[in-house]
Amino acid sequence: MTETPPDSDQFMDLVARLCTAQPDLTPIQAGIIIAAQQNIARDSRTFARLLGLAHALVLRELNALLQSCTVLKLVKRDERTLRTFYQPV
Repeated sequence: MTETPPDSDQFMDLVARLCTAQPDLTPIQAGIIIAAQQNIARDSRTFARLLGLAHALVLRELNALLQSCTVLKLVKRDERTLRTFYQPV
């Protein structure tokens, strides 16, 4: 997994394309999917940190995504911090 932020233009282009292809996704949900597929972030805390988002917001979007999506699967969840690990299916 990378520890540097993704190329923002390329990342945002991929997110916009996914949002267009699947309009039921929020931009954050699309970002989570793209980040997992591009091996940028595969856990909620890393995704939140790299994109400057609140972890609680990422958790809310990720939980909704995991309940309704077959693109990602839950790997594990830290009970104390709620840090959630996921991977593409």
